[in-house]
Amino acid sequence: MTIKRFNIHQSKQIDPSEVVAALDIGTTKVCAAIGRPDEYGKVEILGIGKVESKGVLRGVVSNIDKTVSAISEAIKIANRGLDLPIKELYVGIAGKHIRSLQHRGILTRDDFDSVISKEDIQALINDMHKLVLPPGDKILHVIPQEYTVDNESGIVEPVGMSGARLEANFHIITGQIAAVNNIVRCVELAGFKVADLTLEPIASAAAVLTAQEKEAGVALIDIGGGTTDITVFYEGIIRHTAVIPLGGNVVTKDVKEGCTVMNEQAEKLKVRFGSALSDEIVDNRIITIPGLKGHKPKEISERNLALIIQARVVEILKSAAWEIKKSNCSQKLIGGIVLTGGGSLLRHIDMLCEFQMGMNARLGVPVEHLAHGYSQNVTSPIYATAIGLLIQGIQTESQKPKKKFFVAPTEQDSPEQSEEISVVEPASTATIYRSKWFSAIVKTAKDFFEPTPDSNLY
Repeated sequence: MTIKRFNIHQSKQIDPSEVVAALDIGTTKVCAAIGRPDEYGKVEILGIGKVESKGVLRGVVSNIDKTVSAISEAIKIANRGLDLPIKELYVGIAGKHIRSLQHRGILTRDDFDSVISKEDIQALINDMHKLVLPPGDKILHVIPQEYTVDNESGIVEPVGMSGARLEANFHIITGQIAAVNNIVRCVELAGFKVADLTLEPIASAAAVLTAQEKEAGVALIDIGGGTTDITVFYEGIIRHTAVIPLGGNVVTKDVKEGCTVMNEQAEKLKVRFGSALSDEIVDNRIITIPGLKGHKPKEISERNLALIIQARVVEILKSAAWEIKKSNCSQKLIGGIVLTGGGSLLRHIDMLCEFQMGMNARLGVPVEHLAHGYSQNVTSPIYATAIGLLIQGIQTESQKPKKKFFVAPTEQDSPEQSEEISVVEPASTATIYRSKWFSAIVKTAKDFFEPTPDSNLY
């Protein structure tokens, strides 16, 4: 089992109430990330743990015991040296069972004089959860795209407007109930609770895309081990999502069969010598592969290895291009293509993507929202999903009300004096004494200047 642990420098004492943990359950790896927000709204990574995944096939749990073991080990590694009380995890979900659809909702308001409120928006979203889906499917996300108020279309934020008829276009993401339940079960068997489930390409987008790119129009292609995830943004709104059941593992399998080598040797060939563009191979070196016991070593040219890899990568990119075309935004993506995930580390894949799709392409690394002082190890696209889940978890926690705890009465205090105190920043003893002293001064001054009933003011 491959294990990685990064030691992250902490700038201040850790408050457990600020800590958030995220979990990326992938086909080739299970990655856990622990972090917290800093004073500038950035994300401070406290620990990351990565272990090999053996119980997941194309994003879907296929072996409960192995997945539970990998989850426990990843969290343990990320929490090493921190000893934080991790109870809830923000978990990602992907797989070939993920589907997306567009639907339009309509709400006729009874009170014409009042303005549109957040409750009206929530009522529209709740109606979307009543859609009839194929047997065994459930809704994972309902994402508003744009609103129409009394035939006035193209409204992004209708709250506060007046109108009798409210309409909205929604992007709805669905998944199989069995696949969702298996993920939740694995997390619970590992001793944790699922705080929220997020589609992995949405999480990756939160980590590697900028607000300007989302506004201008951009397509994110997250090439993982078992699947390739697509997310299309335009005018700051998610326009399309898709999961393609092809990833880096099929490239490795092609190398294995094309070179007639073991799977481990094929992976090493792909990582060390592989290229997604055969025309970029200048020195056509000969690679020698050790044979099995009693067999002669095998040889393959670097160009032939690139041709094997290129054929499969072209197939993946063509499938991604088809999904981007379905979004009806393919001609509007000023931001071009952003590649992330472990498969994006393949040499020259950005160049091949530009040739295939006719758009600019860049490699996306998850550093857009990280605080200063992060380890260079977390800048790999491999951790884009885990860090994106962490970012979304921190945003969700920031919108929740502050947790409160009960203070038991002391001997000097009566039970009636006990109260709930918000966990914001407890006052020091000196502050308490200063506040009591100040209150006494105010009371004395008030008694001095306040007239008595029989005093004459004139």
